[in-house]
Amino acid sequence: MIPEGRTLTRDEILSYAQAVCDGLREDEDGVRREVLTHAGNRWSLGVIHTLGVYGRLRHADIGRRMHGVTQRMLTRTLRQLERDGLVTRYDLVEMPPRVEYELTDWGMGLLVRMIPLWTWVVENSDQFRKSREEYDSRPQQKPSWQTF
Repeated sequence: MIPEGRTLTRDEILSYAQAVCDGLREDEDGVRREVLTHAGNRWSLGVIHTLGVYGRLRHADIGRRMHGVTQRMLTRTLRQLERDGLVTRYDLVEMPPRVEYELTDWGMGLLVRMIPLWTWVVENSDQFRKSREEYDSRPQQKPSWQTF
């Protein structure tokens, strides 16, 4: 765990990063990598954000708040998040039947941990644009295998 309240040296940061990578490598059943892969994807983060901001919602309400997600992809994403314990599904016994979704405490914990990353991206978006412009303005280099 990274200690709070102090600035880390480059070596300390690399040491913590290595410890995390080692933990992912020592994952016999692959669950850590699977969760990291799907919990960090565009749609999962969108669902986690949407439920975190708006609370318990129906499938269609989540979809309306997430631009570009298909119904099929939203269903797959919700099922995976439910399987991993990040989202709870509520089947309401009424006519017509309704289903609602809500972040679990664990899912809220993931949201809280993602906020610093999102904040960093927003705060540095101008630098990303500048870096992309610089990269895109460079002459394109041929891959090393094409230089012969």
